[in-house]
Amino acid sequence: MKKKRLAIITSHPIQYNAPMFALLAESDFLESKIFYTWSQSQETIFDKDFGKEIKWDIPLLEGYDYTFVKNVSVNPGPIGFKGIDCPTLNDEIKAWGADALLVYGWNYKAHFNAMRHFHGKIPVYFRGDSTLIDEAGGIKQSMRRLILKFVYRYSDSAFYVGINNKAYFLKHGFEESQLFFAPHAIDNSRFRPDDEVSIKRAVAFRSELGIPAEDIVVLFVGKFESKKNPVLLLEAFQQLNIKGTHLVFVGNGNLENELLEKSRGNKQVHFMPFQNQQQMPAVYHMADLVALPSQGPGETWGLVVNEAMACGKAVLVSDKAGCQPDLVINEFNGMAFKSNDLNECLSSLRVLLKNKHDLLQLGVNARIKIEEWSFENIVKSFEKNI
Repeated sequence: MKKKRLAIITSHPIQYNAPMFALLAESDFLESKIFYTWSQSQETIFDKDFGKEIKWDIPLLEGYDYTFVKNVSVNPGPIGFKGIDCPTLNDEIKAWGADALLVYGWNYKAHFNAMRHFHGKIPVYFRGDSTLIDEAGGIKQSMRRLILKFVYRYSDSAFYVGINNKAYFLKHGFEESQLFFAPHAIDNSRFRPDDEVSIKRAVAFRSELGIPAEDIVVLFVGKFESKKNPVLLLEAFQQLNIKGTHLVFVGNGNLENELLEKSRGNKQVHFMPFQNQQQMPAVYHMADLVALPSQGPGETWGLVVNEAMACGKAVLVSDKAGCQPDLVINEFNGMAFKSNDLNECLSSLRVLLKNKHDLLQLGVNARIKIEEWSFENIVKSFEKNI
């Protein structure tokens, strides 16, 4: 049987997609090629939120067919519609002989032009993780709704990542029959509860921070920015003031000085700088509970929750994280609380931090829950529906 040729358009290699692309390359039904449209991303990328250049320490271009399409933008990057402009993209896709097109993100000139060009010629599929969570109503929202309905007219179907994302697509013109579930996922195989090397590193991390093995660790990992709301977590933790518990912040960002100042003198609050991908499993294994207290706007999913659960860790997640209704079951694998509500955050922490044994069981449940949110199920959905 001849494989169907699937061209995939996305801006640049990222750690969450590359392993899935490699798995897709092994498909018996689809032959895929990735068209990266931010050609400048072959270099080290400066992340303004972390405030440093980022070069991932895991391979992002192995195991699958790809090309970098020349981006001619004067101000290149995925920071605006004109930041990705690739005049040769459509011709390169046609020359490759695509039978179908899958587009990650419409809001770049090159991507939208490809959707318009190929619509009606070959099936055009869309992949995104936007939600309605941050909508506030008003005329601007109404205008945006009209624009998005116009944009999605050029897509025959969409692959939704979860409940909130599906609601978004339905609101913007897609019919139920046009939507296919392909779960938001990470490389679960890299984040395992039985990874002895990472567990040993985690023990070393705890030792370096002066945290006893029997104590409970609450972990925040990511950018120290308003969207993630780490300040709320710090305030709740310090108000609880439970002996034998520790809060560890891992990352960097513009709220770092505020967090340091607010926690000054508190020996139960610790900081570690940004850790690259190879160290992340060990970072999670240091924890008993991983928290994502986001207030948005723009926390469309929160893949840190997937990573924590894959490591077998309980989670505390606000309802502004897109993943919350899909992944968090209260007192089964963690707790959810109302975003920016200090009292709810406090009460959730109080329940979760009663004892270490209960957290361990929540972590076991988390690992079981996350198994279905896998790259394998993304590929199966692509094979079935494209």
